Amino acid sequence: MSHRPTSAAPHLRRLVELLAAGAPAEELGAVAAEARRAGVDARDLAEVEGATEAALRVRNTLRQHRRRETELTALFDTAGDLAALRDLDAVLRSIVRRARMLLGTDTAYLTLADEEAGDTYMRVTDGSVSELFQNLRLQLGEGLGGLVAQTARPYASPDYRTDGRFLHTGSIDAGVLDEGLVAILGVPLLLGSGSGGQVIGALFAADRTPRTFAPEEVALLCSLADHAAIAIDTARTMADARLALAELAEANAVIREHSAAMQRAAESHDRLTDLVLRGGDVSDVAAAVAGLLKGEVAVHDGAGWPLTSTGERSGGGTDGREHPAGAEETTAVEGAARVEKAAGAEETAGAEKAAGVETAGAEEAAALVAAAESSRATAHAVFRDGRWVCAVLAGQELLGCLVLYGRPELDDPDRRLFERSSVVTSLLLLLRRSVAETENRVRGDLITDLLTAPDRDPAGLVARGRRLGIDLDRPHFLLVARTGDAARERLADAAVQYLFGCGGVSAVHEGAAVLLLPCDGTGPGTAARAAAGQLGRLAGVPVTVAGAGPAAGPRAIADAHAEGVRCLRAMHVLGRDGGGACAAELGFVGVLLGDDHDVDGFVAATLGPLLEYDAQRGTQLVRTLRAYFGCGGSLTRAKEELHVHVNTVVQRLDRIHALLGPGWNTPEQTLELQLALRLHLLSGG
Repeated sequence: MSHRPTSAAPHLRRLVELLAAGAPAEELGAVAAEARRAGVDARDLAEVEGATEAALRVRNTLRQHRRRETELTALFDTAGDLAALRDLDAVLRSIVRRARMLLGTDTAYLTLADEEAGDTYMRVTDGSVSELFQNLRLQLGEGLGGLVAQTARPYASPDYRTDGRFLHTGSIDAGVLDEGLVAILGVPLLLGSGSGGQVIGALFAADRTPRTFAPEEVALLCSLADHAAIAIDTARTMADARLALAELAEANAVIREHSAAMQRAAESHDRLTDLVLRGGDVSDVAAAVAGLLKGEVAVHDGAGWPLTSTGERSGGGTDGREHPAGAEETTAVEGAARVEKAAGAEETAGAEKAAGVETAGAEEAAALVAAAESSRATAHAVFRDGRWVCAVLAGQELLGCLVLYGRPELDDPDRRLFERSSVVTSLLLLLRRSVAETENRVRGDLITDLLTAPDRDPAGLVARGRRLGIDLDRPHFLLVARTGDAARERLADAAVQYLFGCGGVSAVHEGAAVLLLPCDGTGPGTAARAAAGQLGRLAGVPVTVAGAGPAAGPRAIADAHAEGVRCLRAMHVLGRDGGGACAAELGFVGVLLGDDHDVDGFVAATLGPLLEYDAQRGTQLVRTLRAYFGCGGSLTRAKEELHVHVNTVVQRLDRIHALLGPGWNTPEQTLELQLALRLHLLSGG
């Protein structure tokens, strides 16, 4: 029985089916073997074998196309990531992950250059398990990565550990060994093309077994590296753009702020100018500046005393006289001290408190003057003790200072506005002073006529005073102030400043400054002390002031002046220059100098505590003191004259000591006490 050869057609159809199913090469190669076993004749077998080889070529071509399609898809996806670049780290992680996936390696990683450190560092890893490897840093030229960065060319090593083409270092080899890497492919991240390209890092794919990387794999990794370089460059460009936009926005904000400041400055200038043109006062300027700067503003004179203020600080007076005149004004004269003793401990405590307030006020004024001097030296406002202070100047003359509270931070526009306000304030102060000086010259003529010829035309003098705003029929204090000849002109100017705004008037008469000011409810001694302190600060030299009054009418004012001159002369003889007092405060000297010879007042001021004690308790302290002095201070003779035991005399003298104070038996005090006792006896006491 004969056998017919098997046809080749089934085997050829089998090849087409396997090829369509994407079967592996082994199954395609097995078709020719099956045909041989099936007895296909030699000619058909040759066709089957030829068809198998063609199928294998087609399979390889399809495989390459699919691989290329996968690579292109990955590149397109990467390009899409770049187009929607929002997070650089996310894009770089995606590129490294795709490199590992497309090349089928165990790990992939990306390094970047550190320009400050001069080396490269691991930026992204995928598939890495070694912390030592992930923290590696490579110097230029070290290891395969350093060689890639140095030459800007791809390098592949089938076995890194035995490859001698690059410099091995202990740290790099330890990291590679810890990760278990063997085959490594590295390509550069280039910005720019040609010889001018800049290497900013490298992209790597690595296996933990020996492997030879095909040229197409190198090309694929280079494409991904190009995408990574573009992503990094784009991110840097975007960062630069954002920085430029931020700087532009900041500059725009500065321009807007400057424009607003300029507009605000112009509006403020117009407002202050209009205020001056409408005849505004210093208080109006203070209120306007306080509104513009959102704070509290005070204006102080050249001696540091407030002229006007806003807000919580508006309770102060409008001239220096209503404020403490300093510690030197609080020195008690002898007569005033005895009155305080008679008034009791409560009044003494009140006086001590008032003295403390005056001292604190003087220290505050001195601090402001020091700050104003600093402002004058720097030509800018200065911040001192929680407030801004700006000097108010007329040339180099310090007219006063402008003080701003409640604004610890003051930007440049507001600071310039504050400083500009001081110029307006100086203009107003100069205008006020010029008007005051003019008015004072006219009023000074009236004072001269009052003092030289008060009886020539009393009614005419009173009428002239009313036309000038001075009611001579109203009680006034008359102060006579004197200083050295060299400072006499400064004293005259200081008197004008001191009386400014209080309704008083001053003039220079017979080498002394004469001040006539309305009574304020105190006394001539108090007014004299306040004036002495303030005039001394304004003139810059010690000033002695004698007070007299109250006086009403031309003749009484002239008499008060004569008494003030005598008191001033007595103060000089007594060594009390630089202070202030009235005749009544000079003890028995005042009794001799005063026109009214106030004997009762002197006796009351000197013996008041003893007289009051005797009247209340029926004791004989005044008689005991008279006997003690009459017996030359002898206790034995005094007790005989008084017909009492010597211990009684001692006890009475102890009581006198307690009432009059420890200085009652000093020579000066003894003289006044004996004179007061004699006057008291002569007057029927």
